[in-house]
Amino acid sequence: MKALRIRDFAVVGILFQTAALITFGAERISVVSSPPLPMTNSFYLANRAPLAPSPFVRLPIGSITPRGWLRHQLELERDGMIGRLKEISPWLNFENSAWANKEGKGERGWEEMPYWLKGYGDLGYVLRDEAIIAEARKWIEAAMASQREDGWFGPRELLTSLNGKPDLWSHMVMLNILQSYHEFSGDARVLEVMTRYFKWQHQLPASAFGEGYWPKIRAGDNLESVFWLYNRTGEPWLLDLARKTHQGMARWDTDVINWHNVNIAQGFRAGTVFWMLSREPQHLESADRNYRQVMELYGQFPGGGFVGDENSRPGYVDPRGGIETCGIVEFMHSFQMLTKITGDPLWADRCEEIAFNSFPASMTPDQKGLRYITCANQVQADRHNKAPGIQNSGTMFSFSPFEVYRCCQHNVSHGWPYYAEELWLATPDNGLCASLHAASEVSAKVGDGTTVKITEDTDYPFSEIITLRLALPKPTRFPLYLRVPRWCEKPELKINGRSVRVKAKPSSYIAVNREWKDGDTVTLRLPMQIAVRTWTKNKNSVSVDYGPLSFALAIQERWVKYGQRHPDWPEWEVFPDSPWNYGLVLGRNPAKSFRVERKTGPLAPQAFAPETAPISLKAKARRIPAWQLDRLNLVAPLQQSPIKSAEPVEEIRLIPMGAARLRIASFPTIGRGANAHEWVEPPKAKPATHKASASHCYENDSLDALSDGLEPASSNDHSIPRFTWWPHRGSSEWVQFDFAQPRKVSRVAVYWFDDTGVGQCRVPQSWRLLYQSGDDWKPVEGADDFSVKKDAWNQARFPAITTTALRIEAMLGPEVSGGILEWKITE
Repeated sequence: MKALRIRDFAVVGILFQTAALITFGAERISVVSSPPLPMTNSFYLANRAPLAPSPFVRLPIGSITPRGWLRHQLELERDGMIGRLKEISPWLNFENSAWANKEGKGERGWEEMPYWLKGYGDLGYVLRDEAIIAEARKWIEAAMASQREDGWFGPRELLTSLNGKPDLWSHMVMLNILQSYHEFSGDARVLEVMTRYFKWQHQLPASAFGEGYWPKIRAGDNLESVFWLYNRTGEPWLLDLARKTHQGMARWDTDVINWHNVNIAQGFRAGTVFWMLSREPQHLESADRNYRQVMELYGQFPGGGFVGDENSRPGYVDPRGGIETCGIVEFMHSFQMLTKITGDPLWADRCEEIAFNSFPASMTPDQKGLRYITCANQVQADRHNKAPGIQNSGTMFSFSPFEVYRCCQHNVSHGWPYYAEELWLATPDNGLCASLHAASEVSAKVGDGTTVKITEDTDYPFSEIITLRLALPKPTRFPLYLRVPRWCEKPELKINGRSVRVKAKPSSYIAVNREWKDGDTVTLRLPMQIAVRTWTKNKNSVSVDYGPLSFALAIQERWVKYGQRHPDWPEWEVFPDSPWNYGLVLGRNPAKSFRVERKTGPLAPQAFAPETAPISLKAKARRIPAWQLDRLNLVAPLQQSPIKSAEPVEEIRLIPMGAARLRIASFPTIGRGANAHEWVEPPKAKPATHKASASHCYENDSLDALSDGLEPASSNDHSIPRFTWWPHRGSSEWVQFDFAQPRKVSRVAVYWFDDTGVGQCRVPQSWRLLYQSGDDWKPVEGADDFSVKKDAWNQARFPAITTTALRIEAMLGPEVSGGILEWKITE
């Protein structure tokens, strides 16, 4: 055995590091941060010059057959909402759809059908389900047949829907569908259709890629498709089109330029996608910079997501906020793309984190419904409004298969199929990489062109053992790369039962380069340890990990059907039937405060459910009685840990986050002494003492908020009820108190609502006070001030009047609305 010194190779901006090269005869084992570059795989299509060489190459769709729990997730998708979505989605009516019409005429010709087909087709390809493949091909054939001579295809109304200019967004999704179809079928017509379409795009000015809201934000998807086609045709003008797209689109390479959660999840990578052409270091670094900026502000809790419901908003960082299901699957896809572009194993870790801990909980266990928002702390999933705690109004937490969540209803389709297609990757040195660990089979060409079949047996992430069995027609030398996750300190390797000493650091690859023979086995053990993370930016709360899994309190779930839309498609609310308001009791070594328990027997097909979770943790905890649901039935925000509690110590059970539809995963800790804090119960609203009315009140706001006695912390305080005139803008509006008996008044104080940076409410331009005199309304005379200050009480004093009613008349600012958090009246 011979150990060599560490060597660093800087190649086209990607670090290739070899450490502790071990040689056993003709067997070479090394630890690397990425496969060697520049090299080009001899059998699978990688980046064509001048694009940066590809550290990893996607295998043809169909090369990988998922098994185990992942296959079951795909089968649930087939038999659940996505496989049967045409039963309930009006966007999937083939006869009426503008996407299925040769002339591009019809209805519903935007993102919904492509969102669904993007994953539906790949679901069929991965499962080799002929019925799904045939249905997907029907839509794809129709879309291709609609192409005009100039290259445009699909709905004609999109040509002029942006103030007379084309909306390119939904075509970006359709291009992904065509790419997958070509990779599976080899149908050359796809290249012809995409070439003609991109020639049409190439006639547009750069500004066309900055039109509209969604297209300019998501044009990085267009870039990826341009590069995909270039790699297959080599047409140099496609690179000019890529430069034009980059020039005109929203520039994620410079900053996080939009805070909508799905835009972040798919847009943050755009600069690094363009780096493949530009080779500029700032472009390569931009995706990681954007990711870290978002997560440091809004992702300070477990699960891999961030608070973006619908947008990430200043001050909304508590884990009771969450991320759209659309955002989850787009994040997964971005991480998969960035793994191939950069070779950095950290992106695969991030993909696993959100896939295991957040994605399963976004859907019912049978995948016949989903929710819009999934949170790390979410103890009741009812159908009622959660705004402004959750930005969007209406039902956001309950599980539904219907268009109440119409984007996610369709877009969830690609989550598991895309994941299955990325389990194994080809490498530049004609090897293979086990990138995302799951039970599977892969068949691919390696070394000198020999086809190897590798069967991966594992229950990962519920097991730390991964066994690979190789089948080859003849002995063949090629490198096999095994990803070591960031949480694994001491991986163990065996080849044909023989232990091999290897010092692999977290976030690296073990590369085994040898002549492989039929029947060879590789066993990789990734020892899992309890780890406790402290989230200092979120009140010193803590979360508990075991390997790639984060854990949540096991809350008894009571599922209640609601709605009568379709007898075969129920909608569900989920309520807690056990206590949830616990703080963890941790010892000096927090990791030793937990006990791991495993179920015996084989892994359940659906392992992401409370009753079948194969791993659980036992922990000590005390209840925090003052920690309750708020007025919206949202779990109240965390308070600074440690927390005092006189409640008895209890043993509680934690289960993997992905198995918990109701969950507390970001816990307070229990303490004592001077450093511990009393949990402060939020003030409760007082009953109204007079009748309120208004020219208009937004349906999700309340007239009761005008005099509920809750003191605002600022004009942008979303923690208390509010009254607004939304969506009335630029108008004259009024709000009024009626008194049961005539009342003497000499002063009023108004706290205006202003959500600058979040919404479209502002302090009014001006206001005045009127009082009722008989049947008339008269202005109050002699008032000292009618101010419109933010973050302050606006007081008006005047000679005393006696009246049965007072009215505020407010003139709203141009193009904005307004509202009031509290209105006080004193004698």
